[in-house]
Amino acid sequence: MAERLDVIAPFFNEAESAIAFVGLLDRLEAAVAERFGMTVRKILVDDGSHDGSAETFAAALSGSWEIVRLSRNFGKEAAVLAGLDHSRGDLVLIMDSDLQHSMDISLKMIGELVDNPEIDVVFAQNDRREGSWRRSQLARLFYKLINSSQRFDIPENAGDFRVMRGAVARALTRVRDKRRFNKGLFAWAGFRQKAVLYSPESRAGGTSKWSRFNLIAFSIEGFTSFSVIPLRIISLIGLLAAFAGLAYGVKVVFEVLFFGIAVPGYPSIMVAVVLLGGLNLALLGLIGEYVWVTLSESKDRPVYIVRDVLYGNAAEQVTPGK
Repeated sequence: MAERLDVIAPFFNEAESAIAFVGLLDRLEAAVAERFGMTVRKILVDDGSHDGSAETFAAALSGSWEIVRLSRNFGKEAAVLAGLDHSRGDLVLIMDSDLQHSMDISLKMIGELVDNPEIDVVFAQNDRREGSWRRSQLARLFYKLINSSQRFDIPENAGDFRVMRGAVARALTRVRDKRRFNKGLFAWAGFRQKAVLYSPESRAGGTSKWSRFNLIAFSIEGFTSFSVIPLRIISLIGLLAAFAGLAYGVKVVFEVLFFGIAVPGYPSIMVAVVLLGGLNLALLGLIGEYVWVTLSESKDRPVYIVRDVLYGNAAEQVTPGK
């Protein structure tokens, strides 16, 4: 029996690019069958769209496919997990539905995995960083901090665009973190991984769902899920502030005893209060982020809820986890 490639593509309000993406999937299916002799099953995950995306996809898709419709918008991280839960392929390809992930790179990654049995995962790594110089430097600092003191490294500029063996996909479904940071989870899972450089294509339609605020929140999610460095940095700043206060106190005592200089009053007190108060509030807020992650995990709510599943072939219906 021929091996099967499952293509997982989460989407949220992608009606504008639906037809073009289905065309890409059809071309990918034909190329995979020709080059690797594999069948393809398309698993699309509707992350709570309200623009008729699921219906547009369902009307255009052909061959073996299913659309997993979530009960609301749970976020791309949860949608990827839903796709993995419904996957049973020998190889699993995760890609975006906005056509920024090209067929050529997909085929290259599949080829790398097929030709090298020693590799378990091949992921695409963005070789150009869009945005300002400041944003690229902040991204570099983020990865440097989050990878410090870790037993594994989260690759810089690597996202969900990757192909993996079925055993890896099944292993990832066992990781049921409620506050998900897929970049970190893929790296934490281990296995033998290889990077392939690529440049994202232009979006076929719509706009990016990632605002500056969302990127900041996503970065905080990564830190609170995989790193204790922020707490250590704040603790170090607090320790330095304490030493600075002690040094200043010694200086004041020395000036009063030996030079009779009057101790400054209101300004110095206000500086100390504002500085230490700000540090305390920052520390409390950071601790609150970690506590919130712990609380979310302890509630043990499901990562996502499925509203229903649309099948292109009823005979191929599967039960997640089976």
